[in-house]
Amino acid sequence: MKICKLNATDSTSLYLKELMLSEPLEDFTVVTAKKQLKGRGQMGTLWESEVASNLTFSVFKKLDALPVSNQFMISICVSIGIYKALKKLQIPEVSIKWPNDILSGNQKVCGVLIENVLSGNKIQASILGIGLNVNQINFENLPRATSLKLLMGESFNLDEVLHVVLDSIENQFSLLNMETEKEIRISYEKLLFRKGKPSTFKNKKGELFMGFISGISAEGKLVVTLEDGISSTFNLKEIELLY
Repeated sequence: MKICKLNATDSTSLYLKELMLSEPLEDFTVVTAKKQLKGRGQMGTLWESEVASNLTFSVFKKLDALPVSNQFMISICVSIGIYKALKKLQIPEVSIKWPNDILSGNQKVCGVLIENVLSGNKIQASILGIGLNVNQINFENLPRATSLKLLMGESFNLDEVLHVVLDSIENQFSLLNMETEKEIRISYEKLLFRKGKPSTFKNKKGELFMGFISGISAEGKLVVTLEDGISSTFNLKEIELLY
């Protein structure tokens, strides 16, 4: 594992992309930065992070020509890896908010953005962008955000947390093969935030409706059982789970 530490960069994922063009990268090459000028979250949102208080990093993960149809397994492995790392750090009430936000209770502590490198209908590699709130204590205009320090009442060593998270994600990917995909998918579903509980959702028209999260489809879409008992699947742009 090669770790490149930067003081500042526009985006650790963008830095890795540019690095890919200039040299062959070994599996699990990591770029981490104290400050990201243009950090990104899901669906084009900005990832805001206090300088030198949190972990903002990206991981280059080689894949053995994973079919594009199985791409959600990447998100599953990253999510479970982070989940296990936070459990090792004794963070309470950890869960995964579909597709790959990591929560403690109902507050977000970690976000993930995955970008794939394709060759035809195969994924050759992925860039795993991760933002983990570690020692930040003030989150202006982010009422649902929290950090390890706020949760545990103590400061954490950023390097130590980074290695716990990286080791856990790397180990999770080592478990991935055709025989274990179903088992890993079931494990992911068990960790889903509000699974099996009555929840309120908002569709892309802004309409609210009630339903129960029952799992994910083979493509990674969220499966919601509606009030009439009929199950429907939704992708990330079609539905928002309200707390």
